[in-house]
Amino acid sequence: MACGGGCCCSSAGRLNADNARFLLLAVLIVLYMLCGAAVFSAIELPTEREAKERWEERLENFTRRHNLSRAELRRFLREYEEASVAGIRVDDIRPRWDFTGAFYFVGTVVSTIGFGMTTPATVGGKIFLIFYGLIGCAGTILFFNLFLERLITVIAYVMKSCHERQLRRKGVLPHNGRRGSGTSEVDSLAGWKPSVYYVMLILCVASLIISCCASAMYTPIEGWSYFDSLYFCFVAFSTIGFGDLVSSQNIKYESQGLYRFGNFVFILMGVCCIYSLFNVISIVIKQSINWILKKLDCRCCHRCQRKLFRSRRNVVMPGNVRSRRNISIETDLVNESDTDGRRLSGEMISMKDFLASNKVSLAIMQKQLSETANGYPRQMSSNSKQNGFSGGVGALAIMNNRLAETSVDR
Repeated sequence: MACGGGCCCSSAGRLNADNARFLLLAVLIVLYMLCGAAVFSAIELPTEREAKERWEERLENFTRRHNLSRAELRRFLREYEEASVAGIRVDDIRPRWDFTGAFYFVGTVVSTIGFGMTTPATVGGKIFLIFYGLIGCAGTILFFNLFLERLITVIAYVMKSCHERQLRRKGVLPHNGRRGSGTSEVDSLAGWKPSVYYVMLILCVASLIISCCASAMYTPIEGWSYFDSLYFCFVAFSTIGFGDLVSSQNIKYESQGLYRFGNFVFILMGVCCIYSLFNVISIVIKQSINWILKKLDCRCCHRCQRKLFRSRRNVVMPGNVRSRRNISIETDLVNESDTDGRRLSGEMISMKDFLASNKVSLAIMQKQLSETANGYPRQMSSNSKQNGFSGGVGALAIMNNRLAETSVDR
């Protein structure tokens, strides 16, 4: 029963810790979103207002120049917006729904990028997209997780090899691979794993290299600036996919086949690396949240834990032997109170606690044994003899004396 109660308490404590971690993470995410909204609003809102004012001015000038009503012009612009959703643009672009365009579309679907440049317009296409994306996104996420496992395995193998090489240079490990003086080091390397911070650093460098190489390809071919190319790489690789910049949308490119293949490879590698990086960063965030929770833990909880630890420090447990020397009066009082608490709770006490709580009786027992061995037995009162209580030895003598005293009092 005690073990079951302890398991329930530990599971309840673990559940409370998980709930606290979840609530703290939710609060931090909300605060992060509020701060981001404030920053983006301060940066982008003035530009939006200026663009709106310029558009209203151009619209007014156009209606006056061509003698058109604003209602007719707005109706025409709404029709163009509907055509734009179907993939129609003012400039010539490649077909959206040929095989290559459809393959590009399903790639953005299963990778959860979703640029929004191409969307199904028919009811059948929308229904098929729901079921197709349900299976495709789940399979792609599984692929990303397996990729992360293998990537970490490769990183761990490389870092472990470098670590072993450093130990061999220092002479800790033998060069022939036999176990010698460095047996403990070899045993420790068997379960050696790289630090999460090293893995995060390697993934950051790999993502940066892929983004820089992809941007060097996008800048001359798409006509973007290098900064816009880097911006597109992050938006695409992180599967945010705003759709303001989308690669491979013109009707014709120089070395078109090679460019589209390179575009596919860069997006695949970038999405895998950024997804893995996000998972590793989430581990670091979780560690930071645990650290914050420990710092925010109230002192009352610490006092309760210390009190519980102090009350359980003499519990009989396998392999837990503790030695106490120079026992003082203060420690005796604490030990007696602890023992009483364990008795009330039905918890086992150690032999040392038993001896400490019965040391007075043991002293009397030792004295009686000494007197009996030396031939000076304790003189029994006449009343005790009349009651039929003999002296005895040890614990039996103590019991007989107590019974004799009780009978005399009566």
